[in-house]
Amino acid sequence: MLTLTDQAVAAIRNLTTRPGLPAQTGLRIAPGEADTGGLALSLSDGPQAGDRVIEETDVQVFLEPEAADALDDKELDAQISEDGEVSFLLQPQA
Repeated sequence: MLTLTDQAVAAIRNLTTRPGLPAQTGLRIAPGEADTGGLALSLSDGPQAGDRVIEETDVQVFLEPEAADALDDKELDAQISEDGEVSFLLQPQA
């Protein structure tokens, strides 16, 4: 199952606790566009039918089933730039 680093948890918390967002907001990971491949990350106010839910500390990640299978042995990390821009990275689990 996908694991989250402390940096990823902090970045997700920062994104999902902004004013005006529902309390259940989480990060959703799904397959990207068919022609570009990759993964699409977005904020979601809850899981969609069939999503696998990962709860760590006080954040939630919703994995679309196909994405969940692809990320089963991965770890999600994050880097936050000086201007507050978040970059998520996937790496093999330690």
